[in-house]
Amino acid sequence: MSPDLNPTPGRRNNSASLRRAISILLQLGESTDGNGYTLAELSRELDLNKSTLLRLLQPLLEARLVEHPASGRYRLGWRMAQLGRAYLAGLDLPRSMHDILQKLASQTRETVHLVIADFPNIVYIHKVDTPHPVRMFSRIGNSAPAYCTSVGKAMLAHATPETVDLVIANGMPAHTPRTITTAEELRAALSDIRQRGYAVDDIEHEEGIRCVAAPVFDHSGACATAISVSAPADRLPGENVPELAPLVIAAANEISTRLGGAIR
Repeated sequence: MSPDLNPTPGRRNNSASLRRAISILLQLGESTDGNGYTLAELSRELDLNKSTLLRLLQPLLEARLVEHPASGRYRLGWRMAQLGRAYLAGLDLPRSMHDILQKLASQTRETVHLVIADFPNIVYIHKVDTPHPVRMFSRIGNSAPAYCTSVGKAMLAHATPETVDLVIANGMPAHTPRTITTAEELRAALSDIRQRGYAVDDIEHEEGIRCVAAPVFDHSGACATAISVSAPADRLPGENVPELAPLVIAAANEISTRLGGAIR
């Protein structure tokens, strides 16, 4: 059947209504405190009159995509959470985030890793290699200690005290002369990481390799994923880390957004 290139006015109206209904859902999703919006507030934010808004809201209310509790404020309904869970359940993290990692690798021209937590270790689950012939050796599926890797420290900075204690109790042997090996040093480092938003492996895990990482947060606010840029120390001197860090943080924030997590 050939496409209808001349849709009727009714179809155009339906399309406009759908777009407006979607705009309502997106606006309600902007309510970070969960209190939602009054009808007057929605009318102002979306530049729609109240009668039009009420007409558009009715099917959303019936489908439980929107709720209108006794407070009189409209907010997202439980059906939106159901849809979100279905999306997250089918998410292939490495494949679905590859474009973000590829962009970061193109920006930095260095190796980018995506890792998950398996404390006291971390596990590499995706990698985009640098075009340079000299690169960090790593393999998908390999693990490394959390306490001396940038990705591990990025996640530990947002972990529970019990998780940090677990990592410390597992032992903190030196991998290089720069490795943090005491609980006091690690806890101080994690506090600094929380403040600045990124972590550095300053030649702590592997001789001659420096890495910069940022945490990724999921829809529940948990941090069990991180990304990093890794390079030989002579290509990534310490003074260049503050320049690189915002790129890593921006990529991590983009992944967090896709996972429904809040940007920190």
